[in-house]
Amino acid sequence: MYTFDIDCSFGYEVKQPSEFIFHIQVAHHPWQTIHEEVLQVSSHLEIHEYEDEKQLNRLFRFSAPEGPIEMRYRARVSVDMPYRDPAFREMDIAELPSEVLHYLLPSRYCESDLLSGMAQRTFGHIPRGFDRVEAVCDWIKQNIAYEVGSSHASTTARDVLANRAGVCRDFAHLGVALCRGLNIPARFVFGYAEFEEPPPDFHALFEAYVGNQWVLFDATRMAPIEKIVRIGTGTDAKDVAFATIYGDVEMKYMKPLICDHVDGQEPNFVHKDQFIGLKTA
Repeated sequence: MYTFDIDCSFGYEVKQPSEFIFHIQVAHHPWQTIHEEVLQVSSHLEIHEYEDEKQLNRLFRFSAPEGPIEMRYRARVSVDMPYRDPAFREMDIAELPSEVLHYLLPSRYCESDLLSGMAQRTFGHIPRGFDRVEAVCDWIKQNIAYEVGSSHASTTARDVLANRAGVCRDFAHLGVALCRGLNIPARFVFGYAEFEEPPPDFHALFEAYVGNQWVLFDATRMAPIEKIVRIGTGTDAKDVAFATIYGDVEMKYMKPLICDHVDGQEPNFVHKDQFIGLKTA
């Protein structure tokens, strides 16, 4: 089991009255225990919190007038991920629980129907199970360059395969699409992770349904998989955007910080003075 401190903050300049939906709170997930948490927003904002009971995703929303706004989410959470057993086998379609069947289907960013031929040619000879999903991850790592700025919000798994470059979101989408192309249910996971290289950012990876359970995989190999704190789960990134904004808004800063928790000590966030800034409309 690992315990982490999280300190996630945002600042925006709102140029016209706008609507915000945020998805940055730690998920109520069986692998995770939230010991404490606090959500703070600018005093003039009234927030409404709600939860997707099916996916255990937690969100909050608010309306903001013109002017600057800030928000901060802090939490201490423990993660106890089950053992990822290489002996886990793939399930035949007839064996799959009904609630996972839709994770076999193509989705907005994961065109598994268009990539199934490539998936079968590349991975069809590998014994079915955990190791085949690991082979998918290995192939992505070896054949797709991790390049910040090489993709955009509309980039799909097929685009990533054609361009041979992307970021964690793209690696996860390609992993999901290839697994679905092999008739392995797969879904997108979004969370907090501490990286050795700045700046701090959220992380994306994926789960495949093997061994009659969901198992995490990360084709980027950028962070220890057992030290991921889950925020959300979905068919692809469209289900778990960290922010959905309706209006004219400029992001001033974003700091999704995480570090190992040490009893009796203040959190030691390695990259606390670095941040990401971008413009959102």
